[in-house]
Amino acid sequence: MLTPGLVSVTFRKLSPEQIIDLVKRAGLRSIEWGGDVHVPHGDTDRARDVAEKTAAAGLEVAAYGSYYRLGQTGDDAPDFARVLATAAALGAPLIRVWPGVRGSAETPDGERQRVESDALRVAQLASEAGIGIAYEYHGGTLTDTNESAQQLLERTDHPAISTIWQPPNGQPFESCLDGLKALLPRLSNVHAFHWWPTPANRHPLEVGADRWKPYLDTVRQAGGDRHVLIEFVKDDAPEQLLADAATLRNWLEE
Repeated sequence: MLTPGLVSVTFRKLSPEQIIDLVKRAGLRSIEWGGDVHVPHGDTDRARDVAEKTAAAGLEVAAYGSYYRLGQTGDDAPDFARVLATAAALGAPLIRVWPGVRGSAETPDGERQRVESDALRVAQLASEAGIGIAYEYHGGTLTDTNESAQQLLERTDHPAISTIWQPPNGQPFESCLDGLKALLPRLSNVHAFHWWPTPANRHPLEVGADRWKPYLDTVRQAGGDRHVLIEFVKDDAPEQLLADAATLRNWLEE
């Protein structure tokens, strides 16, 4: 089953309570809570409060959207133990992590190996808490191409590791669909938006029907339960979320 939901960072200026109310009005059923504003890393009291309010509204926690970057070192690097404790307090089944700090073409072999080693380390820690790890599928990381993403998954073959998918910006439809198909055995959730041809060109989700309907059909045919989460909307407008949510729900019901 594919469950429609929202990535909370779509509306960073809204409070968790406002996010919950908006998701309910939009007819969505789940939320990926962000680790930067709504449920900060290490704030387990806030995480428990948001978890209780999410459940009271009849909604699911789809994931914890952390800003932990695998292999990152230095004072700015989040402590994964704090991230994990927060995800556990939130009741999140999955932690989104970023695979590296730069794109695949700019990542030396040694650095790539550190990312892979760190991925296996945090996956083991998370699995002991009954939580999974999902790679962010994004430019500027090791999931910036179909080939690099597949290589990363092959080299970090752990039962707790999966990946999120979203359409790479500006890429041909066939390339996006091929990349999605290759990830299906390790796919967790999907982030849904229609930016074309660049991130500066945000459109209502319905404009991307010729791409998104085949994407969703592909995920549906693979079987299993996943969340399809709207991430960012045109003009950052709550009203646009209501329209995009109606579009997504209609597609999922077809």
